Amino acid sequence: MPSKAYALFRQAILAEQQVVCVYAGRRRELCPHIIGYNKGGEEVVLAWQFAGESSGKLPQWRCLRLARVSGISLRNGHWHEGGSHRTEQTCVSAIDLDINVHVRKRR
Repeated sequence: MPSKAYALFRQAILAEQQVVCVYAGRRRELCPHIIGYNKGGEEVVLAWQFAGESSGKLPQWRCLRLARVSGISLRNGHWHEGGSHRTEQTCVSAIDLDINVHVRKRR
């Protein structure tokens, strides 16, 4: 059974909602794009971090291990996407939900 964090991020993808959470001790503002499991079987999400705290420049892609995420809340707001899709993502190896494939193509 998926974790509560997994269920919330999955819900955010389906509704195209922003996520505010804490990861690695930093407050993040994200738009999750792909959710599933990494090669080690951990729940992960590939998200575009557009605001909040970061050790590097923003915006940028983030691969979050959901077991390390806390303080999750969903909110309505402008949907943010990464401008660069030059490389194939390696965050999620077993994809459960991809916003571009499973959500937007159904419209």
